[in-house]
Amino acid sequence: MRRLSFALVTVLAWLLAAALPAAAQQAGQDNLTVELVAETDTPAPGSEVTLAFVAKPDEGWHGYWKNPGDAGLDTRLDWKLPQGVTAGELRYPVPTRLMVAGIMNYVYKGSYTQLVTLKVPASLKPGTALPVTVRADYLVCTDEVCVPETENLAIDLTVGDGAIPPERRARFDEWRRAFPRPLGSEGRFAAADGMLRVAIPYPANAPLGADAYFFPLTLEAVNYSAPQKVTRDGDTVVVEVKAGTKTPAKLEGVLSVGPGQGFALAAVPGAVAAGAAQGGAIDWTAALVALGGALLGGLILNVMPCVFPILSLKALSFARSGTSESHARAEALAYTAGVVLVVLALGGAMLGLRAAGASVGWAFQLTDARVILFLLLLVLGIALNLAGLFELMTPKFAGRLASGGSGGAFMTGALAAFIATPCTGPFMGAALGAALVLPWYVAAVIFLGLGLGLALPFLLLGFVPALRRMLPKPGAWMDTFRKILSVPMFLTAIALAWVLGGLKGVNGMAVGLIVALALAVVLWIVGRRQTRGAGGRAAWAGALLVTLAGIWAVAAIDKPAAAEARATGAEPFSETRLAALRAEGRPVFAYFTADWCVTCKVNEKTAIETDAVRDAFSDGNVAVLVGDWTDGDPALGRFIERHNRAGVPLYLWYPKGSNEPKVLPQVLTQGMLSALPGDGA
Repeated sequence: MRRLSFALVTVLAWLLAAALPAAAQQAGQDNLTVELVAETDTPAPGSEVTLAFVAKPDEGWHGYWKNPGDAGLDTRLDWKLPQGVTAGELRYPVPTRLMVAGIMNYVYKGSYTQLVTLKVPASLKPGTALPVTVRADYLVCTDEVCVPETENLAIDLTVGDGAIPPERRARFDEWRRAFPRPLGSEGRFAAADGMLRVAIPYPANAPLGADAYFFPLTLEAVNYSAPQKVTRDGDTVVVEVKAGTKTPAKLEGVLSVGPGQGFALAAVPGAVAAGAAQGGAIDWTAALVALGGALLGGLILNVMPCVFPILSLKALSFARSGTSESHARAEALAYTAGVVLVVLALGGAMLGLRAAGASVGWAFQLTDARVILFLLLLVLGIALNLAGLFELMTPKFAGRLASGGSGGAFMTGALAAFIATPCTGPFMGAALGAALVLPWYVAAVIFLGLGLGLALPFLLLGFVPALRRMLPKPGAWMDTFRKILSVPMFLTAIALAWVLGGLKGVNGMAVGLIVALALAVVLWIVGRRQTRGAGGRAAWAGALLVTLAGIWAVAAIDKPAAAEARATGAEPFSETRLAALRAEGRPVFAYFTADWCVTCKVNEKTAIETDAVRDAFSDGNVAVLVGDWTDGDPALGRFIERHNRAGVPLYLWYPKGSNEPKVLPQVLTQGMLSALPGDGA
């Protein structure tokens, strides 16, 4: 009965619009224009292609969500499709609310985009024309009048290779960010005494805006115009609202947690306790746990092969120089400042890019081949310096490791922090994931903790004289030890060359190695001139020129075709393939990696790609999916973010018949993985 009254309100609005020509625009003009855009014009046989309906209401007008609320109508589509092509359900972005005279409307006041997925038959041959036409019926309104409008849209597709132009991909990625993400976990709801309470599983450390709201998709389940009370109870958000005229068997809707941000969910009948905490409150316990994880993770980074030589040589400079107490403290503080400022800058840049809509995570800069080449040349220079090819860098150079002075200590700390980003400790994944969903000022504290953890060993050396006295006395052994420290730096340079090959293919790796050789020759010339007491300004200018030319050259190389999954029997990850495997009832192990992630590579070689794990997965009929995030694929980035991680590694285990994955630790063992098929299969 209530929906009938809603329809009558809408019909009356239409009649009013027809009866008041002054309220309508001139004939032939629309109050809402729609553009139809395809993500690819050449979908591959057997694939899917997403179409976007880009709607732009005129100033003062608005369109409607799938459930329009107390009044209004959703979008209606009438398709004419080629034989065999099918269209999925129209998907809507997160709406906003509009209350007019006590009537609640769920609307879009500005431009908005709706998406539909078309399925292309596998039997079609490349070159087959796919003309698509659709009639879209919209209701557009102001606060006073409503006008029904129709758009007849057409687009011509051709079966092809499925290639997506970069600018089109970026445009669709931006539109998708306005859509609710699947919450994954099932909620509960209970109706009693005219009230409906909905318990929504939502992490206690995830942000919840003060204007959080539950948009119901299930019709007539709630009283739309009634106020909602949104509270938190640990890892649950509780929504209380006046019940509607029907109690559904299943409640669906969208929890809006901030402007344009929301989670799609489904709830089933069950017991729901009233929430107690204030909506939007920060769980400081979870924040402190994340801070502790960041501190421990930063501390562990000091033993990584790219950081340990820098820390060791800087620490031994105390033993060599016999520094004073005040000088030691100044060096320690300068080193710490360099580390912390770089970590805060990288963390702030990551949060800023994410706020601007980019799907980036920790170590995001390593998805750029130019940054990888710069790091390769920098690490190679450090390795050659440690090996004794040349003895003294220019005073202001970032790798001023052996010289004294607070400026050198600051630059050393900055360097250590910058090249440590490919590594993540066993405690850092959850900590950095929490930083993505906590308020920016809390996230900044977590990044501060990471920087302090990385700087802590040298900071203690500077402020605890007893630790400095434990350092070995200076002697000839220091020169030998310095050359030994060059070995892990050379290995780091080799690893970076491999990462460059992953990003730019064999041609990119070849260019990187040629540039590295040229730089080594230049530095050899520097060393030769130093032995004669001559200056090296021209040689340093040559080193700069080689670096800039190399960065330009590697940027011009096209990205190679996607590499095959690494593990035997593994498949490249996609959400479509994951859904298909789970629909078959198979257990799935999905892992997300990158060529520049040291922890990922160690886990793969010592656990994932071992015979014991391979045999256990084969016996348990476990499907393995690999998500390669080396190039920062935004689709993978969004999936990783949904599991409260800021980057890789991420390991997910989907037991047979389970709705939710189990997030595995960031340090894996053969025994842990081998036991998975028998643990819930």
